Amino acid sequence: MTTKHRIFATPVAHVYPYYLAKAEKKGRTKAEVDAILCWLTGYTPKQLEKQLKQQTDFETFFAKAPKPNPARKLITGVICGVRVEDIKEPTMQEIRYLDKLVDELAKGREMEKILRS
Repeated sequence: MTTKHRIFATPVAHVYPYYLAKAEKKGRTKAEVDAILCWLTGYTPKQLEKQLKQQTDFETFFAKAPKPNPARKLITGVICGVRVEDIKEPTMQEIRYLDKLVDELAKGREMEKILRS
C-alpha cells in the first residue's frame, strides 16, 4: 500500500497565495492566475472562489473539476526536476500542470501561449 503525498490533502486555498505572490512579484495579476486555474479545470470564477472558501483539498479540487481542459495534455517541461508529461499519478500530474502554468506566467510568457491557444 502506498501513502498519498501530503499535498493531496492540502487545501488549494493554502497554496493559492503563493501562486499569487509568485505571479504578482513579476508584474502579473490575480486575474491571470485565476484564468489559468479556470482554464485548467473548467471551474467558473465563482466556482473557483467557492472552492477556495470551502478549503477544498487538491485531490478533491481536481477530482471534481467540472471540465478539465483537454489541451492540458500539451503542457510539457520540467517542474521541480520532473517532466510533467512523465508523471504517472494523475492528481500529482494535475498539480504539476498548475505549477508549470504559474511558472510560465511568472516568467512573462503570453497568456495565449500559457493557455495553449
